[in-house]
Amino acid sequence: MDHTGTPFEGTMMEALDMEMVEARPDRVVMRLPVGPKVRQPYGVLHGGASVVLAESAASFGTALNIDPKTQWAVGMEINANHLRSVRGGSVTAEATPIHKGRSSMVWDIRIRDDAGRLVCISRCTVAIVPRRDG
Repeated sequence: MDHTGTPFEGTMMEALDMEMVEARPDRVVMRLPVGPKVRQPYGVLHGGASVVLAESAASFGTALNIDPKTQWAVGMEINANHLRSVRGGSVTAEATPIHKGRSSMVWDIRIRDDAGRLVCISRCTVAIVPRRDG
């Protein structure tokens, strides 16, 4: 688990060293270090890593708005515009809800570098589905 009690062990978030900075129903902030695990062959942050960060933030935000005993939050659609390359340091995603419905939520995610420059803009739709344990 990370410092907020979020279960990262054995997940992609753990493999990529993501960190939960803030987790509230109307705002999720996550950080991703930019190192060898997330760079593409040209030495810059892989766009797929930005998408993983964006969807993770949106999914956690949705999970904070539902009943975890009866519902799951699962990514349904995501898009991303990559605006700036990053070679090192870290990037931070801030996710805020655009729409909170009963069966889906839509999130706006802004990813910035350590200098606060916009790196990626993403929109993610997260489905809210009944749990089917077992």
